Amino acid sequence: MRKNSIKNTRINGEVQKVLSEIIRGEIKDPRINPMTSVVMVEVAPDLKTCKAFISVLGDEESQKNTLAGLKSAMGYIRRQLARELNLRNTPEITFILDQSIAYGVDMLRKINEVTKDISRDEEKDDEE
Repeated sequence: MRKNSIKNTRINGEVQKVLSEIIRGEIKDPRINPMTSVVMVEVAPDLKTCKAFISVLGDEESQKNTLAGLKSAMGYIRRQLARELNLRNTPEITFILDQSIAYGVDMLRKINEVTKDISRDEEKDDEE
């Protein structure tokens, strides 16, 4: 995989910031969960395509509804992105559900359970 240039990294950050503002403040679709955040954005070097990784706080149904709402508002989002950013091409956005935060929370819960069991076993051994 090719390393991002400084220009591409800067464009990724700007697109992420503007996309977050559009999703949070301008879209009125009731399917979109208010606890939706843009975790990361990868814009192709030719500025034709863009992968937007989003995280939705909620159950699986809420995540599916949010993705459907974002896909239906794709034209509006792209138009607003073009107005905010002065790019040669406005990228075609693909929304991808990012499960990394939920995965991290789940792993932390499992680690806490294991350490709790270990500390209980140590306390039991100390009593004997």
